[in-house]
Parts: sequence; structure tokens; C-alpha cells
Amino acid sequence: MNEEILRLFREATEAENLRDLETAKKKLDRIMELSRGKDPEAYFTACFRLADIFIQEDNYRGAVKCAIRAIHRAGEGELYSRGVRMLGDILFMMKMNGKFGELSENMEPTLGLIRSNDELYRFVLALIKLAKGEEVKESFSSKEFNEILRSLRGAQGP
Repeated sequence: MNEEILRLFREATEAENLRDLETAKKKLDRIMELSRGKDPEAYFTACFRLADIFIQEDNYRGAVKCAIRAIHRAGEGELYSRGVRMLGDILFMMKMNGKFGELSENMEPTLGLIRSNDELYRFVLALIKLAKGEEVKESFSSKEFNEILRSLRGAQGP
């Protein structure tokens, strides 16, 4: 990780600790910009830190979009698997807080970004269908995706 990215992470943390979430978001956006395609770990971390801020603001859909971007750019392996598990946690929180239906709106830009990742793209389409109250029977090669969908179908929100 380069020095500028490390400095920005420190500044984002300081801003978040001071509850200056707008400044923290700007710092994390800058990290994502600097690390995109160069430092997958930094990009991933910045995306999920930003997702956490969105959750603090009760913007679950924004958190999901950040998580999806992180997963899309993580490549295969541990980072990808960890991202899917973290996305599952966010989705379950959404469901339990009665916010899951928000995923049925304005997901087209995110779908456009992930079109090249067939499995992730199909999974997000399945999430959108589920958020609209439609039945989802699709199956995925990723056991994590299948587990998330099974969990969401069984979870009861408020």
C-alpha cells in the first residue's frame, strides 16, 4: 500500500471517529480511485469501510452497492469469499430491518458495472427479484450465494 493511501485511511478513520461522515466518505472514495486495478486489498477495504458508513446512515442499498463493487474487483480467492460473506451480513441486516425491498430500486448502474462477472451479475439479479417479492429458484456454483438466498428467503423482517 502506498503512503498516500495509508494517509487517507488514517484521515478517514479520524473523520469517522469525529462523526464527520462526509469527509470520511470522500477520503474512502479517493482511496478507491487510487487503488482501483492496482491494489485490490486497499480497494476492498475502502469499499467495505464505505459500506459501514452507509449502514451508519441507514443507507443499506448504498452499502450493498459498495460491497458488490468490492467483490467484483476482488478477483477469485479469499478476498472474494470474504466479500461475499460480508455482503450476506449486510443483506441479512437489511432484511431484519425491513429495508430489503430497497434493492428493487435503482440497481441498474451497479448491474452495468458487474456485467462481465456472470455469476455475480446473476446473483444481483436474483436479489433484485427477491426484493420485489418474486420467487427466485436460480442456483449458483458459489455455495455462499446459495446460502445467502436460502437465508434471505427464510428471514422475517419487522
